[in-house]
Amino acid sequence: MTTWVDTPGEGRERGPLGIGRAWVDVLVRPRGFFRAGVVPGDQAPGLVFAVVVAFVFVTTRFLLVPGSIPAIQGGPVLSATLALLAVTLLIAPATLHLTAAIQTLLLIVLVRDRAGVSETVQTVAYATAPCALAGLPYPSLRALCAAYGAFLLVVGLSEVHGTSLTRAALAAVLPASLVFGYAFGGFGAVVSVAQAWALI
Repeated sequence: MTTWVDTPGEGRERGPLGIGRAWVDVLVRPRGFFRAGVVPGDQAPGLVFAVVVAFVFVTTRFLLVPGSIPAIQGGPVLSATLALLAVTLLIAPATLHLTAAIQTLLLIVLVRDRAGVSETVQTVAYATAPCALAGLPYPSLRALCAAYGAFLLVVGLSEVHGTSLTRAALAAVLPASLVFGYAFGGFGAVVSVAQAWALI
């Protein structure tokens, strides 16, 4: 889980440049990325990627959405710092692995010949790519990011585990709801957009 093996292919280089390239690749050509960039037994790049996405999401919200910083002793700067540390060191890694565990159980039920747990962790991690933009204060953008993240998860599961899009979609419903609907605020964003349209 913590070992970063030699770069196996596209979008997997070490450092900020590698993370940036992975982000662009998974957004622009997801099938090719999931086919070449997800390898057995190499969770570290995916874990780092998901943590960076969560960090950008939370930081953007703290900077641009009034009242989004949790009230912790020591004022807003200390509160934001502690919250960011909690997200990057605890919440994001724990959420990723819990979601991957749930995803693995669902895949066991729905897909007979499948890849391993490590590949599932990476697939969930890279599917979060659009949510780096979900912290911007626009509900329609957040809803779009969540929807595209769910789409990427389905495509990634189909490609990595060698199954149909239908089976991948069935397996992804619950994990996508947890990650994109709740953690990244997709459901709330959809409600906000619907309410705004109702008032027009």
